[in-house]
Amino acid sequence: MEQQNATHPLILASASPRRRELLQGVGVAFVVIPSDTPETPRPGELPQAYALRVAEEKARNVARKHPGAWVLGADTIVEIDGEVLGKPRDEADGRRMLRRLSGRTHQVMTAFVLCDGVGQAHTRRIVTSRVTFTPLTEAQIRAYLATGEPFDKAGAYAVQGVGASLVECVEGSYTNVVGLPMDEVQDALRAAGLLDPQEARK
Repeated sequence: MEQQNATHPLILASASPRRRELLQGVGVAFVVIPSDTPETPRPGELPQAYALRVAEEKARNVARKHPGAWVLGADTIVEIDGEVLGKPRDEADGRRMLRRLSGRTHQVMTAFVLCDGVGQAHTRRIVTSRVTFTPLTEAQIRAYLATGEPFDKAGAYAVQGVGASLVECVEGSYTNVVGLPMDEVQDALRAAGLLDPQEARK
């Protein structure tokens, strides 16, 4: 992977196919090297602080192993009533989350950190969007769980997938809910000299 760093100025420290697809759309060369950073909240840690910490730990973890490369780390969380909803542990947990979100508005926060070639944080940002669910019936919840889509998604849904049918509206950045707030990420990449302004597509 170190050889690739010479030709690819950016590493995406995430295994998320959704983040990879979003980043591919803006004309920046990058490679994917996932981080193995634990994603467990600390006792009493606020949702925003948790997301920023995890995003930075992901970026720094990969940056330490690949000196000289720029590294982008990100973490997306779903928050409602002060509780962070992670990826469901099982079907019962997924059902609990979807019932909790049914007919209500929650927040989706994506934190991202861009580390420079010496491993220092060049950009640290968190973007929040508001998502409102339609009221869900038990039959809708069962049918959605049966698709298998919820089980590797924070909050047990994917706004860009089958889960779009559960969503009434999104206020703020839609790509933020998918996994990266692309307007803000592009601004950070341009400021770092990693993205040609002429090639960026909003």
